[in-house]
Amino acid sequence: MCKTQVEASRQEKDGYDTTGLNKGILFLMTIPYVLIGTVGFFWYRHSRQQKKKATV
Repeated sequence: MCKTQVEASRQEKDGYDTTGLNKGILFLMTIPYVLIGTVGFFWYRHSRQQKKKATV
């Protein structure tokens, strides 16, 4: 659907600016990486705390 819209706007002289579409795609692409990184960070921190408690 997005590809069709971009191609249609290229053919028109007064088409809309497609940079907003590119920024939206990048924004949607970064959200999963941020979420996975956050979960991984807290998991790593929790496992380090468990190892410290086991050695004490």
